[in-house]
Amino acid sequence: MSTAAGQRIVLITGASRGIGAETARTLAARGDHVLINYREKLKRATVLAEEIAAAGGSAAPAGADIADENSARALIDGIAEQFGRLDVLVLNASGGLERNAAPDYAMAINRDAQTRLVRLALPHMPTGARIVFVTSHQAHFHGRKPVPAEYEPIAASKRAGEDALRAMIPELTTRGITLHTVSGDMIDGTIIVQLLERRNPDAVAARRTQAALPTVAEFATAVAEATVSTAESGHTTYIGGPDYLADVPA
Repeated sequence: MSTAAGQRIVLITGASRGIGAETARTLAARGDHVLINYREKLKRATVLAEEIAAAGGSAAPAGADIADENSARALIDGIAEQFGRLDVLVLNASGGLERNAAPDYAMAINRDAQTRLVRLALPHMPTGARIVFVTSHQAHFHGRKPVPAEYEPIAASKRAGEDALRAMIPELTTRGITLHTVSGDMIDGTIIVQLLERRNPDAVAARRTQAALPTVAEFATAVAEATVSTAESGHTTYIGGPDYLADVPA
């Protein structure tokens, strides 16, 4: 697939639904060519790409299980072969609440897969490229704020993933690549919140008593903005959850 001159090549992991899909729509509407990564939902990713094209944007499905090294490598190699570069990597995919997930799956997907994908992508990311890590307040503030027991494996592993990525900032800086984190309260309508509501509805209800939960559209807009942010590498954008942010420096 050919792309327009100056068009950014953007890979969004876990983009066939929810925040990833809405981010894909937003960035495509702004002129980027968006690669919609999915693990199993080819039809859903294809429908989204067609929807984006019908709206005048540019997108394509990009299947891969990022938790599998060979699959992740094939994904990045395919992008490099087709486009010669990757301008933006949005690390949106996460997991750990799935039924019958292995005990180590949360760490494998939320830390190991994230850092490995960045390592694979770096040789193909030019100066000025952006990496955006999508996380939750429950993970970002892990160890400082209470976490629902059911969400603990995700919170701990996503915090570990964020820490591992932040440790790469010096190397990213030498390459002229910036890392931006977007952290949000529970996002209304996402699969994670739906799964958590089934297991611990009181935990979700407790968050709703603090303030209205951010919407998928609000959070996706923040993720899209992070791909063009001029903030220094390591900056975090916070969405929702005023009680979490009381101690965050202005």
